[in-house]
Amino acid sequence: MESQNDAGNGESLLDHGVALLEHEIAMVGPLLMTVAEGELKTGAAGDGQREADSAPEAGVSEAWPPLDRLMSEVPGDSPLHAMQTLEEVAEYVANTVLIPLDAERINPVFGVGNPRADLLVIGEAPGAEEDKKGEPFVGRAGKLLDKILKAIGFDRGDVYIANILKSRPPNNRNPSPVEITAHFPVLLKQISLLQPKLILCVGRTAGTSLLGVESSLSALRGAFHDFHGIPTLVTYHPAALLRNPNWKPATWEDVKMLRARYDELTA
Repeated sequence: MESQNDAGNGESLLDHGVALLEHEIAMVGPLLMTVAEGELKTGAAGDGQREADSAPEAGVSEAWPPLDRLMSEVPGDSPLHAMQTLEEVAEYVANTVLIPLDAERINPVFGVGNPRADLLVIGEAPGAEEDKKGEPFVGRAGKLLDKILKAIGFDRGDVYIANILKSRPPNNRNPSPVEITAHFPVLLKQISLLQPKLILCVGRTAGTSLLGVESSLSALRGAFHDFHGIPTLVTYHPAALLRNPNWKPATWEDVKMLRARYDELTA
């Protein structure tokens, strides 16, 4: 979650990590557009994922799956089924208490960005700054996410950004399974309306929650997974990069893969 950047080994280490990643982005980012198509790595998802993982290579030979396939995971009596726009869903989130956190938040953090974006970025949950502003990824980790996206040719307004959880958990704790289950239908509805061609999950919780697996982040990253026909990549959360700069080379490899697949799907 975005506010986790306050933890770790102290401000000096965080600043050092940001500086290192920014330097690498500045030096390597311009080379991205020349990455050869043959350098793109793909891989099958691990055991235990949803049945959709047995589909053909994600996003290449399949058309967008029927919306009822995606929404089949939403309870049949949910009002989300009747909603036709993101604005309707955002209003529902703002005025509905699905879990106790919804009654305690300052603002719901629904999502932001281009509703016609081909790339959807999914994080874990709002932090303190996000709770105050009602927008995902606006703290230090959010600024780093913006720089990472910029390095592969995306402005913040080019993509859509959302979280698994729409309300901030207290004390920066991880969302509980009950909280994830309650808010997950909202994310499914967002995806069904956005119809992205590609998904980037940042952080283990985002990746395992979306894909329905129990796995380490190191096992999930470095390969595309299938989410109802949408190629999905999992990488480190920007807050984790602030705490652990040693993970930045792996993240850079992941986002280069992401850009290469994006260019393939949108050519």
